[in-house]
Amino acid sequence: MTSPILRKTIFLKASRAEVWAFLTEPEHLAKWFHAPKQTLAEGQKLELYGATSGDLLIWGEVKVARPPEYLEHTFTVKPMGDAVSIVKWTLTEVAGGTQLSLEHSGLPATVDGFGLVLSLDKGWDEHFGQMREALHDAVPA
Repeated sequence: MTSPILRKTIFLKASRAEVWAFLTEPEHLAKWFHAPKQTLAEGQKLELYGATSGDLLIWGEVKVARPPEYLEHTFTVKPMGDAVSIVKWTLTEVAGGTQLSLEHSGLPATVDGFGLVLSLDKGWDEHFGQMREALHDAVPA
């Protein structure tokens, strides 16, 4: 049995630099995901907090940051225990905007872990929709 890998791709009417800001800067991350206390940068801790609760929800480390094309970080949430997954973001310039692709690997390959995989799959879909709305509202058409 292989480990599940979540793959998502969306198209955004914004430059790669604008999308990069939404992936790395606290004020933009807070609009569609969870807010860090500092801009995400290579070699730094990844700590994302709930907008209303202020609780630490996601943690890890930023492994690679090559603006505005590629971001890679580890990703852990409480239900994962000590397990660590990897999230890779690829930003590709396309006519009219940016193609944003996510690959989330290192997820549990167990029957018990499948509920977490389903939850993360649904969560990424919801967050991508929120990113699209926030980014398109922020960037003039």
